[in-house]
Amino acid sequence: VNAILILSPNDGSRILAKYYHPPHSTPSTVNPYPTAKEQKAFEKGLIDKTAKSNNDIILYDSRIVVFKAESDVMLYVVGGTEENEMLLWHTLLALRESLNLLLRNITDKRTMLENYDIVSLCVDEIVDDGIILETDPATIASRVSRPPKNEVVGMKNLDLSEQGLLNAWEFGKRQLAERLRQGM
Repeated sequence: VNAILILSPNDGSRILAKYYHPPHSTPSTVNPYPTAKEQKAFEKGLIDKTAKSNNDIILYDSRIVVFKAESDVMLYVVGGTEENEMLLWHTLLALRESLNLLLRNITDKRTMLENYDIVSLCVDEIVDDGIILETDPATIASRVSRPPKNEVVGMKNLDLSEQGLLNAWEFGKRQLAERLRQGM
C-alpha cells in the first residue's frame, strides 16, 4: 500500500493521510509523493477525478486507487500498479467496516475529527509500513476500542476505612480456610 487517505470531497481538505515508504523498498515502491506539496497536489487531483466517478477503482497517476464514499468523506487506498486490486479493495472495506464499528455507524467528517485517535489507530492496525496486517473488521475494532468508561462493579461502595479493611481480612481468611478444607 502506498497510501491510505481520508479526505473531504466538499472542500478538498485532508482528514487523515498516511503515506508509506516500506523499509525494504524497490525502486518501484518508493514513495512518489515525499513532500507535503506533492501530496496535496495528488490529493486534489484524486478528489477531482473521483468526485464524479461512479466506479470504485481507478488508475490515477500510475497508481491503483480504490475508494468509497462514506457520508461526507472519501476513503482511499492507494497501491502500485503491480498490486492485487482485490486485496486493496478488502483493505478499504476493512477500514470502512472497522470505522463503522468503532464510531457507531457515524462516519462523517466531524465524528472522525473528534475521534481522530481512534481513526488513526484503526489505520495503523490495518497497515504498517505499507504492508497489510489485518482485514477483519471485528479484530481491528477489538484492538482499537477504548475500555468501557463505566466504573468497576462494586468499586463505588468500597469501604476503605480501618473497619472495612478488617472485614475484608476476615472474609479472606474464611474463604481461604474453606478452600483448604475442600481441598483436603
